[in-house]
Amino acid sequence: MIVITGAAGFIGSCLVQALNDKGYLDLILVDDFSKKEKEVNYQGKKYSQLVERHDFHSWLETNHKMVYFIFHIGARTDTTEFDKNIFDELNVGYSKKVWNACVDYGIPLVYASSAATYGLGENGYEDNHDLIYKLKPLNPYGDSKNEFDKWAIVQDEKPYFWAGLKFFNVYGPNEYHKGRMASVIFHAFNQIEKNGEVKLFRSHNPDYKDGEQLRDFIYVKDLIDVCIFLMEERKHSGLYNLGTGTARTFLDLARSTFAALDLEPNISFIDTPEDIREKYQYFTQANMSKLKEIGYDKEFTSLEDGVREYVQDYLSAEKTY
Repeated sequence: MIVITGAAGFIGSCLVQALNDKGYLDLILVDDFSKKEKEVNYQGKKYSQLVERHDFHSWLETNHKMVYFIFHIGARTDTTEFDKNIFDELNVGYSKKVWNACVDYGIPLVYASSAATYGLGENGYEDNHDLIYKLKPLNPYGDSKNEFDKWAIVQDEKPYFWAGLKFFNVYGPNEYHKGRMASVIFHAFNQIEKNGEVKLFRSHNPDYKDGEQLRDFIYVKDLIDVCIFLMEERKHSGLYNLGTGTARTFLDLARSTFAALDLEPNISFIDTPEDIREKYQYFTQANMSKLKEIGYDKEFTSLEDGVREYVQDYLSAEKTY
């Protein structure tokens, strides 16, 4: 059995499909399945059982001997949520229970961290364990991910293999339910369909022109490939960046969305909302050398190719992966 927490969500459901495609069918899907808008993400996929998030720890206590691997992808990911208690419970406390269970039962673990841990990037974007104590995340979500990373690396008892993956800006199919937190590509596509134009956030930083804010955008299928690589290799434990290693502008992203629809770009700018303006990352770019050094040599999808596939094969076709 392979366990995937957050299996009804964006990244988790894509991981389920990719595992199915590679012949892994004995899957345990863990999530809050009361959210009906997520049902489309796991319908038609092959799995053995659905387990409610709050029942998972007792389920694992009973079934751990049959579990081969755990992907802990589930988390509260809303960067506009400022109730620290929510993150302490769902992102830190829950993850500690998963970690400790993996130690007790001898189960290897991959869990989702985040590039939100890097804050404004004043300390760079290297997945060096010594660096994480210097990081200054910009919101409680980033804090929660960094707090767990810090906790994990100092534990005397660790799963015999573990990896914490710092996801950068992920985009791709199965994010329909994410609302405001969905990728800019998702919102750009819907704006074009409705109004024929894309509105990007204006820069409020004199070092960046409007639309030239830079992010490391990674296609979800590339991210999943890395997850499966780590499961199948099960060596070289530690924290790893998971981006492409190349920062691109939001203008690049918007233009790629128009190109995927065979339309001329029509782009305007609006002020960044005040509730996130002071917490806004203007540049992110993953240093990917650590992952490459352990043998991951597959090329990452270009922004243009990833956007084209996402728009044409999923958004326009109204399909999930």
